[in-house]
Amino acid sequence: MDVFEAITTCRAMRHLKPDPVPEEAIRKVLFAATRASNPGNSQGWDFVVLRDSGGKARIGRALRETMLPVINAMAADDPRATRMYGGVQHLLETFEQVPVYIFVCGRAVYPPRAPQRSLIPAALYPASQNLIVAARALGLGSTFTTFHTAVEPVVREVLELPEDVELGVMIALGWPEQDFGPVKRKPLDEVVHWERWSESGES
Repeated sequence: MDVFEAITTCRAMRHLKPDPVPEEAIRKVLFAATRASNPGNSQGWDFVVLRDSGGKARIGRALRETMLPVINAMAADDPRATRMYGGVQHLLETFEQVPVYIFVCGRAVYPPRAPQRSLIPAALYPASQNLIVAARALGLGSTFTTFHTAVEPVVREVLELPEDVELGVMIALGWPEQDFGPVKRKPLDEVVHWERWSESGES
């Protein structure tokens, strides 16, 4: 698949089939993740792949208890976001059925003589983006989530994360139940500023 087709049709997929994802496919998306740019080629990333039903059940229960009441209220209050919140609700309610979760994590490793935690995301987010684009190219659905921030102590316990490892992104991965399609984004000229800032973004 052409890279631009993958990027422009890489929708957040929150409706995923329970069908297993072959380990070879998981390794391919992880390989793509580790080709990402990062500070000083420090490669300060690690990936925890969660497929265990018991671990997913523990995290799923904690998430539903914590997040579903909030999400339900937000969906009711904002009709424009009903579709998105509906997808989030579905993912929470079917959490254990998603075949794979990938937690993109990292330590402060750069600069080598004075590592800074503020630079951890500079490795984790490019890796995460590479991962979901590679997933799209393989026909896999994925979505970034920040669910882990709501129940981080539970997630850290399930994954047995060391204290100095920071959680960046939690990615749900599986075969999509819905069709891929063009992502909806602002027109380029609304966000691009040539040479200097301007209100219109025009050159």
